[in-house]
Formats: sequence, structure tokens, C-alpha cells
Amino acid sequence: MDKGFWNSLLGKRGFLDSVVRRAVEINADSSRKIVFADTTDVILKAASLVKKNRIAHPLILGDSQKLESSFRRLGLSNLDEENVIDYLLPENKDKLDSYVNEYLEMRKKDGKPVSGQDALQRMQMPHYYAAMMVHKGLAHGFISGATSATKPYHPVFEIIKLAPGVNKTSGVFLMAPPKGDEVYFFADCVMNISPNSEQLAEIAMLTAKTASSFGLEPRVAMLSFSTRDSAKHESIERVKLATAMVKRKYPDMMVDGEIQVDSALVPEVMKRKCPDSPLKGRANVLIFPDLNAGNIGYKLVERLGHYEAVGPFLQGTRKAANDLSRGCSAEDVMYVAAVTVLQSKAYEVHDEDAQGKVIEPEVTPVYSRKAGSEEQKGSSGPGAGKEGKEGNGGNGVASKPDYLFKPSDDPLDRLPSNVRKIIEDGMNGRSGKKPGEKPD
Repeated sequence: MDKGFWNSLLGKRGFLDSVVRRAVEINADSSRKIVFADTTDVILKAASLVKKNRIAHPLILGDSQKLESSFRRLGLSNLDEENVIDYLLPENKDKLDSYVNEYLEMRKKDGKPVSGQDALQRMQMPHYYAAMMVHKGLAHGFISGATSATKPYHPVFEIIKLAPGVNKTSGVFLMAPPKGDEVYFFADCVMNISPNSEQLAEIAMLTAKTASSFGLEPRVAMLSFSTRDSAKHESIERVKLATAMVKRKYPDMMVDGEIQVDSALVPEVMKRKCPDSPLKGRANVLIFPDLNAGNIGYKLVERLGHYEAVGPFLQGTRKAANDLSRGCSAEDVMYVAAVTVLQSKAYEVHDEDAQGKVIEPEVTPVYSRKAGSEEQKGSSGPGAGKEGKEGNGGNGVASKPDYLFKPSDDPLDRLPSNVRKIIEDGMNGRSGKKPGEKPD
């Protein structure tokens, strides 16, 4: 690609533009189709950016005449009939009917049958139709939710469904600074109101995996208002137990908790409060204890810290599908589309696997240098310099995070005794505590 093309990319926001660059490379290697289920002016402008910057081939669901009129009104000369699917036209009735029948079978198989009329009404909704296109392999991902009427969650759960082994989906925001490349992943900021320990552990593991798919080495902080038992409350025990579950399943993952956010992010505070923390005050994956904290947290950082909140991105789905914030800009949606392309690459499904098993090919990192490695020394750009050489500083990245998600021996002996007792009692059903009772 010529230098002039890269200079034309919007944002100039370091890491985010590297995400765009990677999406462009994926699209150039194997053309990616992303479906847009909304038709607001913001979405149409975003689709134009996606096409202009070669991120993907955008497909917009809606009335072709109205859309072509909007293209002219907005001056979006690069969008045309090739980017429009007028799925409710009479000539498209056969395809719509086939989608209705397949949806009927899906709901019946799930033990939640619906009537033919209900199935037709849902398949006439753009976000349901988009989900079916992705399910059938006619597109690589879809984006919706610019309005309340097109939030993607029901189509995702009913049609695309969860990846094997995942119990609940969750939502993550990529938080990017106005300058520089030090990004963070905040979860869960969207889905789970009051997750229990098992759900928190799954959120942490999925978010670490998401960070890894971006080429980053995840450093996971299980957040609380307590660090190292500085307070006592059942919510703290829930975070501690979730941390223990993550460590037990993936002992080589860099994770710490319960930990306060300043201890997780500021090395000087870490040295005072938890000098033994493996995060070294350099966490880049922040797992919030509940949806109140997560939703408030990302909006505070976005509004007061002037970070770009890109997302939310759904985790744990079988194929790529993402929600939009109702206040998003066209540039925000462009970045969501770029991430959707990256997800589609990571979530690819083997065509011959009738069970829909997710095959996760090796993902080419956004940044390919490994933090602290010999090959990084003397390099320039994101991740280089003093912090990168220290291994835990900045956003060190790993080209092949082989340590991640590799089962190992039971690490209970590595855990604090109180956490070990909680996890052993809980898993054996021998806890003598009543629900809500304060810990010892």
C-alpha cells in the first residue's frame, strides 16, 4: 500500500490506526463483508469511510431508493447499489422465506418455538436478517445498535449463538488515549449486571483472549475497592474467588486481584500497597466487579480523560457481531468495523465442521514485537524504549502468546490460604457460610 493511502486514514490515533491497518491487510488477503443494520446518517457516513479506507466491503440493509437518496444528500459518492441489500423487495421473498424457516427450526431446537408469523416479523427486522446472513456465511460480521430498535443481543443469542465452551457473552471497550499507543480493555461494561465469581472469571479469560487477538500481552486486574484484604465484604470475596478460578485454570496468565485501580495502574502505588503484584502497576485489562462499576468507569475515562471508547465489542460469540453506542460518531463506527474484521479472522469457522466448532487460527498481531525480547532492542515505535525493555512497562506485546489459555497443573498451592479455602469449600459444596454472611 502506498504511503499516501496510509496518510489518508482518519484519526492518527496510534494503536487504533494500527488496528485499521491490520483490518485492511486482512481484507486485501480475503475480502471481508460487514453488514450494517442501521441506516442513520452516521452509519452511512461510517460505511463510506469503511469502503474508502478499504477496511471491508460494507453491506447496508434497507430501502434502496431511500438509501440512494441519502447517499446523494450526504455526498457519499463511493456508495452505490453494490453496497445496498433491499431485502424486503418482492424478488427477495424466496431468500426471506428460507431465513424464516431456518429461524423456526433454530428456535424449535432450542426448546423455544415461535409461530410462523413471529418468525417472519423478526426476519423482517434488519438486525435479525443481518445475523442470519452472518450465520449462513454470506457476510463475515454485522454491526447494529445505533438505535434502541436494532440492539444486536437477541439476534446474536438466537441465531449466531455462543462459541463452544462459553456460558455467557460479555462486552468490552477498547479505551485508546488521544495520543500515544497505551490502550486498555474494560470489561464487562455492557452485559452482566451482577456477575458471580464464575462469570467474572469467564469475563476475565475472554477479555484476556480479546487483548491477545490484538497482539497485546494481557495483564489482567480483577478490580475491587480493596487491595490485599484492606477491606472485608462479600463482593471482595467474589472477586478473590474469580481470580483464584482464573489462576487455577490458566496459572501462567498474568492476573492479580482483588486489587484497586490505582494499584493496578500506578507503579508507585503498587509498590506501597501490593509490592508482590505481577502486574507491576501496568495492567492493561481491567475487569470490573459489576456493570455499575464498568459502565461508569469507561464513561468517566472517556469524558474526563478524553480517551476514545471504541466498542462495545461482544465476546464469546460464534461469529463476529457488535453493538454500537447510540452516541457514536462515524469515525467510532469505522473503528468498530475494523475490529469486527479482526474478530472475523479470529472467529473463523471451519467449513467442514457441522457442529460449528470455532477454529482459532494464529492471529497476526497488530504490533509484532514481543515485549522485552532481544528483537525489540533498538527498535522504535509503540512498545519500544525503557518501558518496553522492562517487559512489564507500556503495552508490551507478544507475537505468539503461547502462555495464554494453556492448561497446567493445579496451582492452589500458589494462592493465599483464605482464597484456597473459599475455592475448595465452594467447589466441594462444603461452605459453612450463608448467602450474604460476612467473611471471617
